[in-house]
Amino acid sequence: MKKKLTTLLAILIAVAFVFTGCGSAGGPAANQGNAGNSDNEYMVVPHDSNELYVHVSCYGSLDYFYDHKLGTEIAGKILDVKTEYVGPAGYDMDAMVNAFEQAIAKQPAGIIVFGADDTLGAVIDKATDSGIPVVCVDGDVASSKRVAFVGTGHFNAGVMGANALVEAIGGKGKIALMTTPGQSHLEERIRGYKSVLDQYPDIEIVQIGDTQTDPTVSAQAASAIVQKFPDLAGIACVEAAGGAGALTAVREAGKEGQIKIISMDRGSDVLEAIKDGDVTATVVQQTALMPIYAMQILYNLRHYGVPISSDNQKAGLTGTPVNIDTGCVIVDKDNVDYFIRD
Repeated sequence: MKKKLTTLLAILIAVAFVFTGCGSAGGPAANQGNAGNSDNEYMVVPHDSNELYVHVSCYGSLDYFYDHKLGTEIAGKILDVKTEYVGPAGYDMDAMVNAFEQAIAKQPAGIIVFGADDTLGAVIDKATDSGIPVVCVDGDVASSKRVAFVGTGHFNAGVMGANALVEAIGGKGKIALMTTPGQSHLEERIRGYKSVLDQYPDIEIVQIGDTQTDPTVSAQAASAIVQKFPDLAGIACVEAAGGAGALTAVREAGKEGQIKIISMDRGSDVLEAIKDGDVTATVVQQTALMPIYAMQILYNLRHYGVPISSDNQKAGLTGTPVNIDTGCVIVDKDNVDYFIRD
C-alpha cells in the first residue's frame, strides 16, 4: 500500500509540474505538439544550471523595486539557473532599451521586463523574433509580442484604494489624486479610482497631481494642492513616490490626520507613518511574486512542451497563461507590522 501511495504521489507531482506551463510561439518549445517518447516525453530541453534569465527594469533606486530584485533572485535559486537584474536607476527609456539590447546580445533563455512604457514594444519584438521569449511584469506592453503579463490587476488596485479612501473620508469631501501621467499601468489605477469615486456625488476630485515618480517633486506637487485647497479631505496616490510626497506635504502643513492619505506600495516611511496615524492605508502589491511566476513561465517554455494541439505554433497557441494577476492587499494599522522589514 505504501509503495502504491508513493507511486501515486510521484505521478501527481510530475503532472502538476508539467502543467504549470507549456510550449509557446517564440520559445524553444514552440514547435512541440508532443515532444516524443523519452524518459520524460514532455521534456524539450534538459535542465542546465548555467542558462541565464535577465530581468530588465528601471527605477532601480526606488524602494519598491527591492521586491522585484528579491523575486528574481529567489526564482533563480528555486529553478537552479542564473539570473541578472539590469537597468537604469530612474525613468530613462533610452537607457532601459540599451540594457534590453545588451540582454538580447547575451542570448539568454528568456527575458523578464518591467513594461514601463509602450516604447519598449520594438525591442521586445526584436527579442521574440530572435527566439528569446519575453514576459512583462508589473507594467504591460500588450501590443508587443510578449508571451504573457504577470503583475497587479491595476484597475482593481485603484478600486481597492478608492474604497479605502471613501471609508476614510466618510464618503464626502474634496480629494486629489497623485500619479505620473503617461504610464499605462498607472492610468489604469486612476481609472479604477474614478470608477468608484464617480459613484459618490459628495466626493469631488479637485486635481490630479504629477509626481514624476520622484518623492521630492511629489512633495512639491502635493504641497501646492494642499495650499490651493485648504479644505482638502484626502489624497490618494497610485505609485510609491506619491505617498511619500503627500506625507511630507501634509506634515509640513500641520494637517496630519486631517487630510487622509491612501498611499501605494510598502515604502518604509509610509509604513511607519501608518503606525503613527499620519497615513491611513496603503495598497501593497505582491511584487516579489511577479518575477517568480514570470521566470517559471519562461523556464517551462524552454524545458517542457504540452501537446495542446498537434503543433502548438502552427495552431496559433501561445502555450502560456496570458495574464496572471498577483493581487494586492490593503495595509493599515491592523496589519502594518507584518510588512515592515527588519
